[in-house]
Amino acid sequence: MEIETNESLIRRNARIGQFTSLAGLLVLGLGMYISFARPDLFGYSVASLVVGFALSQIGIYFGNRWSRSPRPDELIDQGLKGLDGRYTLYHFITPVAHLLVGPAGVFSIMPRHQRGTITYDEAKKRWRQKGGNWYLKIFAQEGLGRPDLEIGGEIGTAERYLKKLLPDSIGIPPVDVILLFTHEETEVDADNAPTPTLHVKKIKEFIRKTAKNKPISMDQVKLIQERIEEKELQ
Repeated sequence: MEIETNESLIRRNARIGQFTSLAGLLVLGLGMYISFARPDLFGYSVASLVVGFALSQIGIYFGNRWSRSPRPDELIDQGLKGLDGRYTLYHFITPVAHLLVGPAGVFSIMPRHQRGTITYDEAKKRWRQKGGNWYLKIFAQEGLGRPDLEIGGEIGTAERYLKKLLPDSIGIPPVDVILLFTHEETEVDADNAPTPTLHVKKIKEFIRKTAKNKPISMDQVKLIQERIEEKELQ
């Protein structure tokens, strides 16, 4: 498997995460100081605490993606290690953050690092997270969010990108989204989900099984890879 990664983007965003985390701690400290030293400035104390908390959350967002090793892209690399050379994995190269192109098709991979048990509620059409550490959920980890709202956007972004790359005579291959959980303590029980929802340990097996159905021709695979090479990697 070939792996192409935008290392300069990773370094830049890692610095942003470090700066905002430090700024958040400083502003939170200032708010605490004001609350004890100058009770009469209560409004300033509250404002500092709110701003500091917001900066800390931004720092967590950037830190989880860009600073903390293994990063999501590194965990995806590990999960797919062993796929043959017909596959190419693009990290932060295309408008889709993690794009896999190969005989199994075209996939946008959406990594999540939440721990606990992940299920899918068919009645409400929502993914659910059960268990995990409540403290980490608030202060050190992003929430699960709304994958149900993000998946359509990921597919649309990838399809528009492919439409620009490929001639009309070729057509656009189907784009699928894989919701991928990377925390080692996470259990995924969501076979009923509308999009593949997997633990990172199972993604390689899933890709290999999917490839057996030959959902995309190798001519399309090679053309997409060549066009991405021409457009993004020169």
